[in-house]
Amino acid sequence: MTFVRLVVFGFIALSVIYLSISVYSRSVRKEWLENEFDENPPEGADDAMRDDYIAKGMTEYNNSIRPKLIGLVYVVPIVVMSIIIFVINTN
Repeated sequence: MTFVRLVVFGFIALSVIYLSISVYSRSVRKEWLENEFDENPPEGADDAMRDDYIAKGMTEYNNSIRPKLIGLVYVVPIVVMSIIIFVINTN
């Protein structure tokens, strides 16, 4: 029962960390796109063009490897804990 509790609370903690990192990473990328467009706007740029530029950039971000790497938040702690448990039990 203790192990189940550890797994449940560990999953909740890792989910909070994953969501925090994911939201932060997306906001940093969006801010970077906004600043890039504002520094060098094309001629006749309006709000709709800016929104399209940001939406296109966010779509490219979502298809990149970076959001998928954030998923390692779940994998790395589990692997490390498994290795530690294995090493402790074999000695």
